[in-house]
Amino acid sequence: MDNQYDVIVVGAGNGGLVAAATTAKSGLKTLLLEKNNLPGGCASSFVRGRFEFEPSLHELCSVGTEEEPDQVTEIFNNLGVKIEWQRDNILFRTIVKGENGYDVRVKAGIEDFCDSLEAAVPGCRESVHSLFDVEKINEAAVAYNDKKKGKPNILKMLIKYTDFIRSSSHSVEEMMDALGIPEKAQNIINTYWSYLGVPTDELNAFHFLLMVNSYVKDGVVIPHYRSHELAIALAEAVQRFGGDIWYNSEVTQFLFNEKGAVCGVETNGRKLYAKEVISNIIPHSVYNLSEQRHIPQIALKLANARSFGLSMMTAYIGLDCTKEELGISDYTIFVASDANPRRQFDNRKKDLLYIVNCLNVIIPDCSPEGTCMLFVTVPWLGSDFPALLKPQDYRKYRTDFIRDYIEDFEKLMNIDIQSHIEEIEYATPATFARYLGTPEGTAYGYAVTKWDSVMARNTAKEKTKIPGLSFCGGHGINGDGFSCAYVTGDMVAKEIIKKLEK
Repeated sequence: MDNQYDVIVVGAGNGGLVAAATTAKSGLKTLLLEKNNLPGGCASSFVRGRFEFEPSLHELCSVGTEEEPDQVTEIFNNLGVKIEWQRDNILFRTIVKGENGYDVRVKAGIEDFCDSLEAAVPGCRESVHSLFDVEKINEAAVAYNDKKKGKPNILKMLIKYTDFIRSSSHSVEEMMDALGIPEKAQNIINTYWSYLGVPTDELNAFHFLLMVNSYVKDGVVIPHYRSHELAIALAEAVQRFGGDIWYNSEVTQFLFNEKGAVCGVETNGRKLYAKEVISNIIPHSVYNLSEQRHIPQIALKLANARSFGLSMMTAYIGLDCTKEELGISDYTIFVASDANPRRQFDNRKKDLLYIVNCLNVIIPDCSPEGTCMLFVTVPWLGSDFPALLKPQDYRKYRTDFIRDYIEDFEKLMNIDIQSHIEEIEYATPATFARYLGTPEGTAYGYAVTKWDSVMARNTAKEKTKIPGLSFCGGHGINGDGFSCAYVTGDMVAKEIIKKLEK
């Protein structure tokens, strides 16, 4: 069979890059295919005028420190990838407008984090500290089960001995209620919900706890040279280990053998074959590029039952003044009209919910001297985007949409942004759909809900498995996010290496 590889990886996003580098390092003949002319997917950058903008990364979790490296650093170290990390000990500033609003800065480090919450909500420190105490979380999960069921249930022993199952069976708010965390303190901590794209009354507690613990322990961590630094370093690793990367090579079909197993792909009119195929593109897209008779009904049903995660409406702004002249001293500022995550999500179309990042706070030289950059990000579903918007009206729609948020932030902070704008670029769900190739432009894959949790995805993995095909990336079993994508890429690659070695 011509064009034979051990492994073909489809998509040079974060997960695909790690997967390809890992299989190539093991000695497997590896080909990485990417439809764009650069690696990275969301992990990229672009230039407008004299500014280089970061498209999507706010911060990374699971990085750790040099002394105590976490999963992401361990993966990068294993691949010989060195990144210049920048850090900040202020996790975020959250501003909720209105009569019962607040303005709170939250610090990194478990004790400082708890002190920040105690200053904002006196008397909450002990209950907040229990978020980092596994035994108390275990006890709370047991108590919640007993209270809800009226009697011990069959999961009680599993809950007693298995941290994973304990927190995976509840939403964030159920867990925090059981721990006795006051509502205001919950809302401040749950500011992070938009990073995972699901309100905390529905968001899986285990997934949320992993992220919060990592951010609190490590602080804000970002690469000095945007996430493009991450993508380029991983792409170089693929090639250093002998793997091939083909850019401008969009996969147009997944190929199956007579036994119904994936055996290759078609790109640029060529059929390429492999023993294993790893997809960094979302299952919906893979199924649309496959003969339907080969896709198990249970896999189709699962895909159709899932909800797509958030996309974004984003403005990338280059300003002709410094952050000091502008009056900004915080890297990340969350702004909401309501403190409750569920109401924030449900009322996102009429209330202004957004995030403002100033990269210069952490990386002073990220823009030319005398300038600074702001990223204004609005959590938005692809289905929120006007379905009947005419092409000729698109530019005006996105400009008017973002202007409302810029003006709101100017008024809130008593600063002037608009008269200092030197460069501005926009991204909408349509932008992400075109670049990432995801349904509704989702950058978050599938929403990590209570029923579609990390535990549920692991349980369903074998039932929905298509022979010869594996998935990695933000839509994978570990959920969305850069860090999760790296972890799934590493995990899937190692599974395939073990399989092929046999």
